[in-house]
Amino acid sequence: MRKPWIVPVVLAAALLGGCTDPSSGPEARPAPAAHSPGPSATTRQPAPAAPAPPAAPPTVLYLGDSLATENQQVLGDELREQLRADYTGAPYSGTTVCDYLEGSAGRSLVPASDKAAALVRELRPDYVVLQFWGNSWGYTPCMDGITYDGAPERYFARYAADVRRLTDQIRSAGGRNGPRIVWVLQGPDPVTPERVRRVNALYERRAAGSGDLVADAGAAVSPAGARYTWAQYLPCDAYERARPGHCTEPGRDRTALHLDEDPLHFCLAPTTSEPRPCPVPSPGIRRIAREITRVIAGHVRAG
Repeated sequence: MRKPWIVPVVLAAALLGGCTDPSSGPEARPAPAAHSPGPSATTRQPAPAAPAPPAAPPTVLYLGDSLATENQQVLGDELREQLRADYTGAPYSGTTVCDYLEGSAGRSLVPASDKAAALVRELRPDYVVLQFWGNSWGYTPCMDGITYDGAPERYFARYAADVRRLTDQIRSAGGRNGPRIVWVLQGPDPVTPERVRRVNALYERRAAGSGDLVADAGAAVSPAGARYTWAQYLPCDAYERARPGHCTEPGRDRTALHLDEDPLHFCLAPTTSEPRPCPVPSPGIRRIAREITRVIAGHVRAG
């Protein structure tokens, strides 16, 4: 069995950026009493009640790359269940931040109608969730051939500039009562581990500078106490143990995050030539979606 950490970088690039048809567009964008003591004579505490949904359900827009493409259905389910959210997912596989900038339609994998600012003007969301692994191989034309391997400092400078431009365009499109941006931090990267650490730091700085939010979904798919150590398996959590099929190796109390042949994606079904939401229960995707939902719910309920 081939181990994922020896997959060539070229294959990893194809997995994350290229093995889909960019013209196919987003896959799932929808229309706009205490208990009595038990046998041990100890008093059991009742399970805490689930927080009530907010009085005014939020509107959430989700943009991103192939990780967002596979996550989009599960995130929508979580947001609707927890917050009754009005949710739209419009990710495109193989993209990076610059693909969602207005003014880049001629060199972009995202059409003008689905640019971030265009969707903000159309949908008027309360939250825009941005999840980008950080395309580093120059797959998308709008990066002008700038790659992490070829020129790392130039790559980070360009990426930071694109993040600022995207934030500004979303702000301008949203007007006075524009949306709150949620930057999703990425999980450990077995191919370029230091790169993803710096990309996450860039997202955190941008969120702090603009008063936006950070969802550290990457921590939910990292070993405890080892935030940037890649792992194919993690111990099952309480949610997974309580649901058949979510703790993929119950006898060992651990669950799979990645397929053997794909160390980057979290869907436990093989990548296909057409982008799609993940069709099978996948603990890594659920962990990511629950963390994004938790952050939005906390902000909505705070006020």
